[in-house]
Amino acid sequence: MAPQAKPPVARIMDHGKFKFEQQKKEREIRKNQKVIVVKEVRLSPGIDDHDFNTKLRNAIKFLEKGDKVKASIRFKGRAITHKEIGQRVLERFAEACKEVATVEQRPKMDGRSMFLMLAPVNEKE
Repeated sequence: MAPQAKPPVARIMDHGKFKFEQQKKEREIRKNQKVIVVKEVRLSPGIDDHDFNTKLRNAIKFLEKGDKVKASIRFKGRAITHKEIGQRVLERFAEACKEVATVEQRPKMDGRSMFLMLAPVNEKE
């Protein structure tokens, strides 16, 4: 307890009880923290309106539950030459989600796919 004192002071304690108390504190801390889950919604560059609306509904459901959403577009074959089409689809997706989400990361290419991150809007703001 106080090694600098003359004579040094120590406390005799039950190590098992000490470990148990530590575990209880850690469990209490873990119980109060929120785990952020990232859900992914996959789109394609030539997506039609009905499919787009279905994916949008799923993403809004995830966002309302408090999860983050990663909207990604996978370019197949020669579609990679028209990245601007995928960019427009993702921008449209972000615009449709703007009431329930904020854009955390703008559309960005990663290999053959382009993605965008959306985070739920906090009620406090």
